[in-house]
Amino acid sequence: MVLEETVRTAPGYVRTLIQQEELPLLRDHLLRLDAGSRHDRFNGFLDDSFIERYAARCAEDGTVIVAYIVDGVVRGAAELHPPEDGCLPEVAFSVEASARRHGVGTVLFRRLIAEARWKGYRQLRITTGAENHAMRALARKFGAHLAFRQGESTGTIDLAKTPEAELADLAASPFMAGRALLSFNSTCWKLISSMYGNRAA
Repeated sequence: MVLEETVRTAPGYVRTLIQQEELPLLRDHLLRLDAGSRHDRFNGFLDDSFIERYAARCAEDGTVIVAYIVDGVVRGAAELHPPEDGCLPEVAFSVEASARRHGVGTVLFRRLIAEARWKGYRQLRITTGAENHAMRALARKFGAHLAFRQGESTGTIDLAKTPEAELADLAASPFMAGRALLSFNSTCWKLISSMYGNRAA
């Protein structure tokens, strides 16, 4: 699995945090969220003490944190929470205002799905505030079917189904591989012909 992935048009990169990093880096990122972003992330205006307890729990319960990092600071995070009490594993996202509109959410989502598949999960649960239109659009992009209830949008993502973008990549891969193989064979043939041609001369 690739450890780091550069975000196009943005100065940072994405990687999965190790457990020792999760508490300080995730906590500080969540505390930096402005009031609107904090409301979107937690579906309400929550105080700093709640966020500190929340980050500590994530660092202890096996939550996977995929982070967007700029100069050693987490500016965006995707969380993969392990299943509890028969519920599906749940995902959550937060991106600071300074890192938005650079495709960070899409890269975080893609990496988080890869982590979930690596763990053998077949479905994911996502919950977001009804007014968090960006998150709802991103979830739908990755195949989430959302239902509105009690001020929240809740849905599931079926990991057994391959998204259309992945199907396109799979369809293109044999073609690109074939072109590369033909190019390689052509180069080798020219080299061999040149070697034998020189010997004959």
